Amino acid sequence: MKTVSIIMAAGRGSRMKDYSGNKTLLPLIAESSPFYGRRPIIKHIIKNLPTGAKTVVVNHQKKDIIKITSGMGLYFCEQPILNGTGGALLAAENFIRQSDCENIIITMGDVPFVKPDTYRRLVDSLSDAQMVVLGFSPDDKKKYGILEINGTGVSKITEWKYWKDYAPEKQAKFSVCNSGIYAIKKTALVPYLTILSQRPQIVVKEINGVSTRIEEFFITDLVEYMVADGLSIGYVIAKDEAETMGVDDPDALITAQKIYRKQEHFSRNSR
Repeated sequence: MKTVSIIMAAGRGSRMKDYSGNKTLLPLIAESSPFYGRRPIIKHIIKNLPTGAKTVVVNHQKKDIIKITSGMGLYFCEQPILNGTGGALLAAENFIRQSDCENIIITMGDVPFVKPDTYRRLVDSLSDAQMVVLGFSPDDKKKYGILEINGTGVSKITEWKYWKDYAPEKQAKFSVCNSGIYAIKKTALVPYLTILSQRPQIVVKEINGVSTRIEEFFITDLVEYMVADGLSIGYVIAKDEAETMGVDDPDALITAQKIYRKQEHFSRNSR
């Protein structure tokens, strides 16, 4: 079955202090500093994705992304306003509608270690569901969103700001967290793009020191809409929690570079 991929790479990466570039271009092999080196994160992600058309959703430092990934046969969709993961998906709407495919992978541009086999498991699981969420089971749920699972399917994705108020015994029931990576059937997704675009959430954010109410859209809302309509949402769990780690601050970048070195060392020694 034909599969296309959407890579979300539009954000500023505000927690990546002392770095003004797009964090998807950060190196997995550091040289003069953790911020400078070889093997950009986004290229590693592209290598691991299934064959098929790929688009990158861009905004911050978009010219750098386009330049560094030139020759890789990518499409690019601009997200004119940074208005959430759902906004990034809506920015790719023309790509989605025009793609000759059955399945779509949605992945994050700062999560480099999802393995090819894991992406394949996501797509294969669409045989039993309309949408599949990549979950992981960390020792510490921290501030991750959780998958509320009913039987074999996901009934809801609940963000930390909501589930933190659950009673401790209820919190203990949830062990699978949301990676922000999904597979979905094109026929299931397309009708919900219009619904998503019509239902923004109002979020208060501090911009230049001023609390500002802005409209944002979230892919997790798709789960709520689809479940309400009786569609099935499945999940698979990453075999290794490191697969789903996001490189969102300098400490995470250094950790990712250590993981990559270990993986490369193991790969060389196993040949």
